[in-house]
Amino acid sequence: MMKRQFKYLTTSEEDIQWGLNLSVAGSARIEPGTSYPPGKHPSEYTFNWKTGRILKEYQLNYITEGAGIFENNHGRVQVKEGSLMVIKPGEWHRYRPLKKYGWVENYVGFRGKIAEHFMQNPVLSSSQAVLQPGIREELIDTHLKIMDLVEKEQPGYQQIASGMIVKLLGYIISFEKQKGFSGKYIGRVIEEARFLMRQNSDHEIDLEKVARAHNVGYSYFRKMFKKYTGVSPGQYHLQLRIMRAKELLASTDMSIKEISLELGFQTIHYFSLLFKKKNGMSPSEFRKTTNRA
Repeated sequence: MMKRQFKYLTTSEEDIQWGLNLSVAGSARIEPGTSYPPGKHPSEYTFNWKTGRILKEYQLNYITEGAGIFENNHGRVQVKEGSLMVIKPGEWHRYRPLKKYGWVENYVGFRGKIAEHFMQNPVLSSSQAVLQPGIREELIDTHLKIMDLVEKEQPGYQQIASGMIVKLLGYIISFEKQKGFSGKYIGRVIEEARFLMRQNSDHEIDLEKVARAHNVGYSYFRKMFKKYTGVSPGQYHLQLRIMRAKELLASTDMSIKEISLELGFQTIHYFSLLFKKKNGMSPSEFRKTTNRA
């Protein structure tokens, strides 16, 4: 049986300057029929159901067993196995397991300027305070590693733990982005299109034709491709061509005109314009940075 374990952490000026520091980490099994929350927490963390709570930090609370409810100013949400509660500083909230089921909670609290930056991601900054990544080994494993660091508190553990928090956030965002694609036809279409683009980074591709070949409307294909990758199909392919141009500039003696023709750009002027827009410098300026000028 899991024992309840948690630790509130001190932070040095160096930890604060790092930009992301861990303030608390813990795990607990709340048995059915028991009162919640458990005692022995500092006053700034304790709460009761009637008054709720407002924290001065971010917290992620991953429920790996059981069921309960979460409530904030946006409303009430059902919490189930595989739910992840995202709590933000300054926001009133309250949560508890259902007495019939109890739950197992795994939580971390953190703060800092870098934390604020990462928490601005649309997945995490929305009013949706309870995400549903499901039971994910990656989330459980990362939390266990954080708990190991916290237990030992060796020099520099805060800096390593901050990296683990970033990793945790990365997994959460990735899992949310994958939701609309897992096992769906459009996901396979996008993967095939990306492969085709990589195989043909030396010339333009008729992307509308690619969509039609898979019996998918281009507007839908473009919308879902951007949701999947973060950029439109045209920009994705252009980035691959520009990356190939950088490789040729750095590793060959081909002229800029030859590279432009090799990659299927209409004119050297057009190629140079796009290259500078993407990299902040012209192809010739980039080549000078590679010591091949």
